[in-house]
Amino acid sequence: MRGSATDPRPLPGRRGARSAAGGVAAAALLLPLLGAAPSAGAATDDAGHLQQSFASASAEYHVPLSLLLGVSYLQSRWDGHSGAPSVSGGYGPMHLTDARTALAEAPHHSEGADDPRGDSARPDPRTDDDEQVPENSALPARLKTLLKAAELTGIPAERLREDESANVAGGAALLAAAQKQLGRPLSKDPADWYGAVARFSGADDSATAAAYAGDVYDIIRSGEQRTTDTGQRVVLAARPGIAPDTAQLAQTGLRSASAAGTECPASVACEWIPAPYEEFGDGDYGNHDLGDRPKAQSIRYIVIHDTEGGWDGVLNLIKDPTYVSWNYTLRSTDGHIAQHVKAKDVAWHAGNWDINARSIGLEHEGFLVSPDSWYTEAMYRSSARLVRYLAKEYRIPLDRQHILGHDTVPGTTTSGIPGMHTDPGPYWDWRHYFQLLGHPITPNAGKNGGLVTIRPDYATNRPEYTGCVTSGRPCAAHGSSEVRLYSQPDTSSPLIQDIGLRPDGSPATIDVNDVSSRVQTGQQYAVAGRQGDWTAIWYLGQKAWFQNPAKNPTAVDAAGTVLTPKPGLDSVPVYGRAYPEAAAYPAGVPVQTVSPLPYRLLAGQKYVVGDLMPGQYYYSTTFTMDSHRVVTGQDMYYEIQFGHRVAFVRAADVQVQQSAR
Repeated sequence: MRGSATDPRPLPGRRGARSAAGGVAAAALLLPLLGAAPSAGAATDDAGHLQQSFASASAEYHVPLSLLLGVSYLQSRWDGHSGAPSVSGGYGPMHLTDARTALAEAPHHSEGADDPRGDSARPDPRTDDDEQVPENSALPARLKTLLKAAELTGIPAERLREDESANVAGGAALLAAAQKQLGRPLSKDPADWYGAVARFSGADDSATAAAYAGDVYDIIRSGEQRTTDTGQRVVLAARPGIAPDTAQLAQTGLRSASAAGTECPASVACEWIPAPYEEFGDGDYGNHDLGDRPKAQSIRYIVIHDTEGGWDGVLNLIKDPTYVSWNYTLRSTDGHIAQHVKAKDVAWHAGNWDINARSIGLEHEGFLVSPDSWYTEAMYRSSARLVRYLAKEYRIPLDRQHILGHDTVPGTTTSGIPGMHTDPGPYWDWRHYFQLLGHPITPNAGKNGGLVTIRPDYATNRPEYTGCVTSGRPCAAHGSSEVRLYSQPDTSSPLIQDIGLRPDGSPATIDVNDVSSRVQTGQQYAVAGRQGDWTAIWYLGQKAWFQNPAKNPTAVDAAGTVLTPKPGLDSVPVYGRAYPEAAAYPAGVPVQTVSPLPYRLLAGQKYVVGDLMPGQYYYSTTFTMDSHRVVTGQDMYYEIQFGHRVAFVRAADVQVQQSAR
């Protein structure tokens, strides 16, 4: 969203669009989807059972084993998620979709009384209308593959949803049926199955199906092995020389989809679905601003969001000129990408106008408050390819102070802090994501490096949360990218307080949306102390402790650039935006207040530097660009990892140094 507390033009509103703590409003196809209480991480008695299930299904349906394993890995990385559906209603290792059942079984989620967008300039966009469960006939084929698998196998739908072996058999049956429909033999050579894999993707266009099939064969070439969420060890042996018959794509009957107008790498399937730029009302317009980036202003950030809604409903929102906007949306089932706003223009997505003006926003089909509504590997991979492309194109560093979650974008002013969004939240797997980005999170220093990079093991790191769609019960136990912070090296001590979120001094909570006392995978902090299995860091002006046992570390040692107040200063102010000094504004451009946040960076404390940038403000309040200006000042700012969110300090207030190695 636009998100400038002092920007003279208010945000447009839209009644009937439901907003959650995540990125975009829902008003969409799917609610947060919950399944059975998971037992992820618990080892089974027979660690080879799932591998045997793949072999049995391969033999029964005459599908090459490597192909079946490759397709399943791209869908779920072989995890069963305890029978819980993905964000698009997909079940089990083969991600067989039954969206109607997933939606019907999902409990209603109340957002509470406050507008979670935190913007009083526009009406609360939520509605109390109940979501309607669609009939199967109204759903696209990609959202009801489980029903087809039930027809082919005779296995009841319930068992296909809950039993991993049955689910694998259902996936094998679908692949075999697709192969037969294409008039192809049930060959033992996986290279002969390219068309069937493309059809299995559920995509309705050839470009997306080809990208999906390409990923499957890449997995087969490289091979994979991992332990699943139920302790099953699964291995796919590498076949580096496999060369699929890509000419089969022409036989699938899928429509051609043009990537014309998009800014995407060739390695993904991308289409142009523009966000409308229209004038309406009394000089108002939406749903983004025209710009001239990177010529007029550099792009420094990519912001990761989740949609809080299903694909079709979210695309309806982006087409509304009175709503907000973002640059790209990514689909769960197959990783398909839609671009809506050009990189040169400024989308309204981050809740912070300074970040909006310097960033590109990616919305991923998903739900923050439903840990079991898992993200598919296909979407993770497609997103990583897009981010790698954008980072190279605009020279954006691939680190956590430039690849931001919406939950790490700072509030612009003190009053805006409580309303900032918290997506994609603790269940986005940042460690895996950065592996896919080609920048795995690894130690780069010894114990004396002076810094740590947060890196828990996602699968086994399972902190308790409340506030999910579980009718007042604790959130389902699930892997998490986040580590909790305490005021002392003891889990019985109080959590770290955030005076910006709670100016009344009330204690922090373990609510899934409460980011006051949490650090996240990839974030770096200066070490403030060590005691046994505990490590302390400087965080929000405080010494914060987290558990970091040597046998199961939640952080790795690092070295880098840090800053601290200049000698003679007891503390320096911290800002949520890097705006220029008053003297920099030309006539006709209102001066924007450089308003500090309620925090202070204290003498003796150190914080990791992410970037150095000039104070800038993009003045854009009219439909045409005649009066648009990028105001650049003499004041320079450092971006720092200050708490869970990043922040800015004036370069004139601090001194910079390299930590030890």
